[in-house]
Formats: sequence, structure tokens, C-alpha cells
Amino acid sequence: MEERKIRVAITHGDTNGIGYELIFKTFAEPEMLELCTPIIYGSPKVAAYHRKALDIEANFSIINRAEDAQDGRVNLLTCFDDEVKVDFGQATPESGQAALQALDRAMTDYRQGLFDALVCLPVSNTNIQIEGAPFRGLASYLETCLGEGQKALPIYLTHDMRVAVAADGLSMKDVPQAINEANMEHVIRTLFEALRRDLRIYNPRIALLALNSNAEGNEEKNIMKPLVKKLNEQKVNVFGPYPADTFFGERQYGVFDLVLAIYHDQGIVPLKTLTYEQAHISYSGLPVVCTSINDTPQYDIAGSGKADESALRQAIYTAIDIVRNRQTYDEPLANPLPKLYHEKRDESEKVRFNIPKKKEE
Repeated sequence: MEERKIRVAITHGDTNGIGYELIFKTFAEPEMLELCTPIIYGSPKVAAYHRKALDIEANFSIINRAEDAQDGRVNLLTCFDDEVKVDFGQATPESGQAALQALDRAMTDYRQGLFDALVCLPVSNTNIQIEGAPFRGLASYLETCLGEGQKALPIYLTHDMRVAVAADGLSMKDVPQAINEANMEHVIRTLFEALRRDLRIYNPRIALLALNSNAEGNEEKNIMKPLVKKLNEQKVNVFGPYPADTFFGERQYGVFDLVLAIYHDQGIVPLKTLTYEQAHISYSGLPVVCTSINDTPQYDIAGSGKADESALRQAIYTAIDIVRNRQTYDEPLANPLPKLYHEKRDESEKVRFNIPKKKEE
């Protein structure tokens, strides 16, 4: 019997941004439906408005439950049926609320096991409110909803480079406090396991960047270098710390599977500068398989038809790969082979006493 296709939930993002344009362009290629069954978490009314405004031929099947999704179709799940004004290029409370409703419905369906992977389209943190509190980004949202106490560690991926950030989301004044042995060890071990389990890199090599420009500060001498030595002794391949300017200037990243920067700009600015393609993100350390594109809603080009869908396509490919990789990685660990041999024991005494005695003549 043919196995069911991998079901990929895709949240539509900010409804005044480029989300639906990326979806329509991505699934205009029939081959995408051979790889997975997409479930778009959004609004048929908003989708129809975008389709007409962009003058794109796009077909989708409207469903009300994820269970009703069918293979070979772009399934659009109705997360809300209210009239939402689409105002391209504007970060409005309505567009932020629409983005949050799609995310919330996806969280509920994931807990019920109704899809295999989640791909999130861009939102704006400025126009989303959760119970009166500001939205602190997708990573924080995923941690709260599905983290089970675990921290989300984004890995930014392009064809040429993978980058993670140890103190992502912190202001510069708070970064040094995050550079302690316990936190750094947890981050490195989580990333090392994600590279092995999610990306199937058998023996990954991680480059650790220094906090200080000369790599000779207290953080490097007292925390990073001893930690690198300790982890190496435990077969975790982390190297450094390296001064960031020399590391990127000499393109040393080419011999590593992942670069661990200390703060956001130290890693993401070189990533955007040195690679030709837009990055997408895999959120490691969580039970859910989740990816996104490393972008904003791009209000400046929303509704113009100029958005590039390649990053979304790569995010979907990565999500599918991670689902398969986790299955093949976890299966032998969940069902280990029984012991097929007996320990060798010295039974010489037993044998000696079992020698039959000679019959007396």
C-alpha cells in the first residue's frame, strides 16, 4: 500500500504582505504536489482577493478541517470566515490578527497530529498582540505553544552556509551575560544533535565565533576555550573561538557544517552578504518540525507580483527532509535489536567435573 504523502501546514502570514503570492507561485509547479500535501492555514476570501489583485491563475480546494485534506491538491483550510480588509503594504491590526489566527489554528491541529511539518510565512511583530502582550517572534511563540520546556534554536540555511546565534533576540548589553558555560553547552549540544538528526550530517563540525574581536577576552579564555576542549573530549566537534572578521574574510566557513555566532548581526549580516540566495530557517530543539523564510512581509512590494518564491520552496523542501530524516534516525533507536549472542564465560570447572570417569576393570 502506498504511504500517505507528508502533510505540510503552511500559515499564510500577514495578509497585507507577500504570503499568498509566494504560495501561488510555489504551487504553480505541479511537481510540488508530488512531494507533499499542502494545507494552507488562512482565509479563502483573502486568498481570492490576492489571486485577483495579482492576476495569478491559482486553484485551491477549500476545507474546514485538516482531516479533509486531499493529496494532489492545494488545500486551503478556513481559519476564520470574517471579512478582512486587505490593504497591501500596511501593517494593520487586522492583518496581524489574521496572521495570529492562522498560527493558533495550526498549533491546535499539530497537537492532534493532523500534519507532519509546519512552514510559516512572514509576519510583522509590530501588529500582533497576544492577550495584550507584544508578539516576540516566531521562535518565542513556538516555544510557548509547543516547546514542552525546550528552547527554539533557529538555524539559518542557504546553499553555502548554515548559521545559528547563541544569544539571538537579546540586546547587546545583555549578550555577555548569556555567555556562560551552561547556556553555551546546551546550545552547542542541541545544535549538534539537530545537525545529526534533522539534517543527517553524520559527524558535524561546528565553528564557534568569539565575542571579542581578538578572541582573547575573558569570555574566550575562561568559558569558550575550556568548553570547546571539554566537548571535544566527549566527541562533540566544536572548534574555535574564531575572530569573526578573519573567519568570514578568509571564508573559513566552507569547511564547517554550521557557524555559531554569539549575537545576531555577527552571523546574519555575513550570511546575507556572502551568499547569493535568501536564507530560510529551521527551528531546532523542538518536537515540531518547523521552517520559515528569513524575511519580513515585504510591504514595499506586496501586491506587485515581484516576490521571489525560491526561499519558500527551499523551506518546504527542508521541512519534508527533516520529517523523513527524523523517522529514519529515530526508528532504530526506538526498536533496538535484541541481543543475539551470549557472553563468553569460562566453564572450564564445569567441564572438568563433567568428564565421565573411566570404568574400573
